[in-house]
Amino acid sequence: MKRELNYFTIEGTYGGNQEWFTNIVMNMGGCAAAAACDCCIYLALRKGAEKLYPYSVQELTKENYISFSQKMKPYIRPRIGGVKKLEWFLEGFENYIRDAGGNALGIKLAAFSGENSYEEARAMICTQIDAGCPIPYLLLKHKRNEKYKDYIWHWFLLVGYEEKENDILVKTATYGESCIFPLRELWDTGCMEKGGMIRLSISENRLSPKA
Repeated sequence: MKRELNYFTIEGTYGGNQEWFTNIVMNMGGCAAAAACDCCIYLALRKGAEKLYPYSVQELTKENYISFSQKMKPYIRPRIGGVKKLEWFLEGFENYIRDAGGNALGIKLAAFSGENSYEEARAMICTQIDAGCPIPYLLLKHKRNEKYKDYIWHWFLLVGYEEKENDILVKTATYGESCIFPLRELWDTGCMEKGGMIRLSISENRLSPKA
């Protein structure tokens, strides 16, 4: 079974792209803010949470995306060592949602530690994608460093999965592109420092789902 979110494009790219950021700090270390920005755009466009994106979701542009990233920056700010804790992302994103007037939308966030088992991670991903929710994912270190070199110490989104006999393939969105990885390998980093994911739940009766 293959399940994939009805994601969005911005001027021909798959979601937003951190490399567009003109602010040097954001360009180098704004991946967490970019993941939050992409979440907001998706929720505004597909779940009716328009308050989370201060521009038109019908005319997504690079210019507005860059401007939006600067609004997100104070909440999920780049720092020395990066946004390397799930709780830092969680707190910042919750504060942004609150200040944007999103609390009434029934959006809730929770940390899902990289210490959890593969089976728990798989179940969580399938549940989230089936519910139409993107998943912010933090990968810190990985034993297969070369294969995941663009994802080391990086925040990105999971936006789809496909079930295989003994695994699932997950679809990522970051840098304006998508990639496919086997979850079992991705989750088993082989390193002491674990990342994890953010579980996002929505009270559907408070939103107006979009096409």
